[in-house]
Amino acid sequence: MMLNKQQLESLLNAAIVGGGDFCELFEERKQSGFYRMINGVMEDSSKKLCCGIGIRIYSGCNSVYAYTNRMDMEHLHQQVALLCESLEASTLKQPQDICLQEVIYENHHPVQKRPSDCLKEAKIALMKRASDTVLAYDPCMDKAIINYLEEEQEVAISNSEGRYIQDYRTRVRMSVTALAKDGESVQNGLYSPGAAKGMEFFDEVTPESIAQEAARIAKAMLHAKPCPSAIMDVIIDNGFGGVIFHESCGHALEAAAVAKDQSVFAHQLGKQIASPLVNAVDDATIENGWGSANIDDEGNFTKRNVLIQDGVLKSYLIDRLNARRMQCDSTSSARRESYRFEPVSRMSNTFLLNGDSTLEEMIQATEYGLYAKTMGGGSVDPSTGDFNFAVMEGYLIEHGKITKPLKGATLIGNGAKTLFQIDMVGNNLSRGQGMCGASSGSIPADVGQPAIRVKQMIVGGSDGGEA
Repeated sequence: MMLNKQQLESLLNAAIVGGGDFCELFEERKQSGFYRMINGVMEDSSKKLCCGIGIRIYSGCNSVYAYTNRMDMEHLHQQVALLCESLEASTLKQPQDICLQEVIYENHHPVQKRPSDCLKEAKIALMKRASDTVLAYDPCMDKAIINYLEEEQEVAISNSEGRYIQDYRTRVRMSVTALAKDGESVQNGLYSPGAAKGMEFFDEVTPESIAQEAARIAKAMLHAKPCPSAIMDVIIDNGFGGVIFHESCGHALEAAAVAKDQSVFAHQLGKQIASPLVNAVDDATIENGWGSANIDDEGNFTKRNVLIQDGVLKSYLIDRLNARRMQCDSTSSARRESYRFEPVSRMSNTFLLNGDSTLEEMIQATEYGLYAKTMGGGSVDPSTGDFNFAVMEGYLIEHGKITKPLKGATLIGNGAKTLFQIDMVGNNLSRGQGMCGASSGSIPADVGQPAIRVKQMIVGGSDGGEA
């Protein structure tokens, strides 16, 4: 249950009287569901309800935060008082005349079929369609693992500047893992699209299409040869290939790292940090995008932020607190998993923009290299930008042609250096969906790019020699 405006004004005023110079209240009610099916049989299902409030108070560049799921006013005033004590403000202030004004706006992410209005049986039927499609794809298909996720979140954000704003967010996603088997050889394929939509998403991206893509990858890699370890040109295809930029470069553009000089891109605004072919944006305004929302988790309208233009660093991703520290404006980039987390600067839908080359031209221009068609997971050292990422689906390029599938490839490099090694950018931009974890929890993040070619990249493989 959300608090009324009079109650919110009382808490905000208490925070200012107690020594804070700014206070923000984040109320949330979120229901989520998860279903898991293996070879057509339901294995797991769960539903969760998350309700509570987060209280944040600033004094200069110091911030204190508390959260609770108790909504009685006596308890909430106690939490505000404890936070003010921890701020150790030098003087108490006079009561403020805080009068909340609700901000009304047009919803840019409409939902046609709310998941909570649909029967569980209908969702299971969608999963069964995906499972049947995998198992019927080819005789080599051994297992189909289907995960379905849904989330409906209502938030109300108020602050001591008098702003009160609400948002309603709905997301659905289906993840299909297909396992192909031939004797001792086993390979898997994964495809996990999602959107800030309701059940209508599966009318547009059908369970069959999701399953077919996962099965295609698994079958394609079933008889792949071990990838050689070498330094070679690498073409990273579109969609989820953008995860490399997200992890190795995007996080280093978040003010949470930049403001503390813990980013390789700190103090680089206006400087060339990438090949002139590289243009990158973070855009939380994309209609029904997986990482989109009407407002960020500090109550500011989301934006399309140009990060890199023609290789030049144009902007960081900045939240309110780090805007104070950096003496600049917020870019409406504050996000959090739930009321249990204090918001920090995070990516939303982050991707490289189209270039002029076709994928075919990129392959034809490559004498010897790796075509990373589908990326898997990886790891990054955020302080240095050093990364390694697994290639789920890869192919050898020889004399400008794709010759054979390769398995076990790993891309190794440094984010800042890799940006300068990009010498071709494709015109086939698409995006993929994932979950991003950081200090403010796990949040939906959309990554993307057109195909790009990276010159002389380190490729680790299971075969020490040449393919």
